[in-house]
Amino acid sequence: MIHPPAFQIKVPGSTSNLGPGFDSIGMAVNRYLVLDARQADRWQFNYVDQPDFHPPVAENLIYRTAKKLAEHFQASLPPYEITVHSDIPLARGLGSSGAAIISGIELADFLLDLKLSIEEKSWLACRTEGHPDNVTASLYGGLVISTQSAAAVHSVKLPVPDFDFVTLIPDFELKTSDARHVLPDVLPFHQAIEGSSVANVLICALLSHNGKLAGQMMESDHFHQPYRAKLIPDLEGISSLAKSAGAFGTFLSGAGPTVMCLAPQGKSSAIKEKLQTAFPNDICVTLHPVSEGAVSRVTEAVPRTKDQ
Repeated sequence: MIHPPAFQIKVPGSTSNLGPGFDSIGMAVNRYLVLDARQADRWQFNYVDQPDFHPPVAENLIYRTAKKLAEHFQASLPPYEITVHSDIPLARGLGSSGAAIISGIELADFLLDLKLSIEEKSWLACRTEGHPDNVTASLYGGLVISTQSAAAVHSVKLPVPDFDFVTLIPDFELKTSDARHVLPDVLPFHQAIEGSSVANVLICALLSHNGKLAGQMMESDHFHQPYRAKLIPDLEGISSLAKSAGAFGTFLSGAGPTVMCLAPQGKSSAIKEKLQTAFPNDICVTLHPVSEGAVSRVTEAVPRTKDQ
């Protein structure tokens, strides 16, 4: 097998849940994890945008995912030096681990010429992550609705909704595992039915461009936001400020702590300005849904400098 001297893998970040779509609804956004790879004598990962993040290769989630897949097919990965560019913040609810898992699967598929279908990649990713929302959004792109059982995952890719997502990224991390500890083990049957119906209406509202109804459904979640709100002490204030500036509704991105506000495209600047003024220590940006998921392509090798 001939391996390319250099190649690139680009994977979008994601938001998930969108309020009531717990572990089911994911959407790709315009934050990216990009791997620029070139042949080398040993595996190496250099994080350009996160210089303080340098886990050993054996503990690197991208490499671990790729290596596990290679071993499944009784193959070995040829060594590459990977320069990692990422504007997806770690442990903030924007799909950093999901993007890493997808990039690892793409890495093994590309290097070993496995020719995996997108459905096979999805199932491998979901088994690694444990739930489908972030990984399927990063893989497929767009708005993705998924269900995962012990035996399979089924996903439907929908067009990206025609809204802006004003995003407030706090200056602290919140691990998904910690955020899951506050969730209940069971819900009353009638509450689960209502929660499921809210998620159904949310999807229909997004697809029919009904922002007011979509925002209402985002804030009517029964599955996770009522329990995780105590981990985000400013959530109620953020929601109130955003609505006063024209937002339709506010929701936790993934497990949090990032908060997103559904906004009409003409009012996102005013909402962003108001939130940034109120929370100067946090990062406030307007993110946009993207329809393209993970892509891999051969590139030209960059010459090594003397100190490399």
